[in-house]
Amino acid sequence: MIRRGRNHRLRKPAEAGFSLIEVVISMVLVTIGMVSLLGLFGLAMAATQTSQQDMIAKQLANEAMESIVTARNTSQMNWDEIQNVGSTYCPLTGAPSCGIFLTGYQPMYWAGADGIFGTADDAAAGEESLQDPGPDGIFQTADDTFIPLTDYQRQIVISQLYAAGGDLIPTLRGITITIQYTTIQSKAPKTYTLNSFISQFQ
Repeated sequence: MIRRGRNHRLRKPAEAGFSLIEVVISMVLVTIGMVSLLGLFGLAMAATQTSQQDMIAKQLANEAMESIVTARNTSQMNWDEIQNVGSTYCPLTGAPSCGIFLTGYQPMYWAGADGIFGTADDAAAGEESLQDPGPDGIFQTADDTFIPLTDYQRQIVISQLYAAGGDLIPTLRGITITIQYTTIQSKAPKTYTLNSFISQFQ
């Protein structure tokens, strides 16, 4: 039997803990995570603020497309007129083109007397605006406000389509409607593009 003397003490195991370096590294990692999270939060806020303008651009493209299709369905314009001005020779009149749609970006005007967006008579109809119902949330009341669309431009491009063998498809055309607009957050203009087709037949 072994006896311990009075001066012999039992040693306790060393307590485990975090070193200063481990604490500093943890703080750096947490800081990086928080900064990244704040960056994502800022992007989300910017996207929320521009979502209304994005929705307006989509609506402007859709209304132009609907006006073209409606004019075709009601025989308001013939098939040869569904082209850009100056795009092809017009055999019916001998003019440089039968097309009625202006080329390039155009200001946002109401549809003119022909009821079709993107044609020469739109400028006489005045600048298009959006009606906001105001604080009461009801349209056609005294507190309604009108939002001008001066930051928006629209371009309508109507193109010929060709089959795989290179032959022209005379009864089908491609329509590309592009809305260009500026926002407070973006330095460069943003665009919304609607691509569709239109047939000679309903």
